[in-house]
Amino acid sequence: MYVPDPFREDRPEVLADAVRRIGFATLVTTGLEANHLPMLLDGAVLHGHVARANPVWKQGDGAALAIFLGPHAYVSPSWYPSKAVAGKAVPTWNYITVHARGTLRWIQDGDWLRSHVTALSDAHEKTRLEPWKVGDAPASYIDSLLRAIVGFELTIETLEGKYKLSQNRDTADRDGVREAFAREGRSDLSGLME
Repeated sequence: MYVPDPFREDRPEVLADAVRRIGFATLVTTGLEANHLPMLLDGAVLHGHVARANPVWKQGDGAALAIFLGPHAYVSPSWYPSKAVAGKAVPTWNYITVHARGTLRWIQDGDWLRSHVTALSDAHEKTRLEPWKVGDAPASYIDSLLRAIVGFELTIETLEGKYKLSQNRDTADRDGVREAFAREGRSDLSGLME
């Protein structure tokens, strides 16, 4: 990934937080196979699963890349105060992304899969008034679904972040973009720009 210095984010805690918040990635494996999957971060390991019918797991263990794309949006040149002065402005895009590279290992163990889907469900249900639990469904039903998936662990070797949030613009232009995002209800991006 091309990352100019103003957009480079390399603080591990910031990148890990982004991976947890985004929670959904494009997993790129051998042969440029791309699959879009929810993942959980546990230390330096990403956990996920695919449908057993998906042939990607038959490629075997090996190198992989998980791409987490966070909030993103178009930036209008009209949001830059400097445009009114010099007219030198063009559209762009603001976004954050995190790339996790490492070694992928496929897992078919039933206990591991049950633990994984339980953790995944719990992570996404925890803020609900009445959280759903894996145990709420009939055990035979869950068992049949577990036989239909294959899990994976991606042990992260490098974590790289790009936070392109108008850092290459002067303060007035950055403020103009941040305020425009806030007006358009994009608090996710305006908040990141603060």
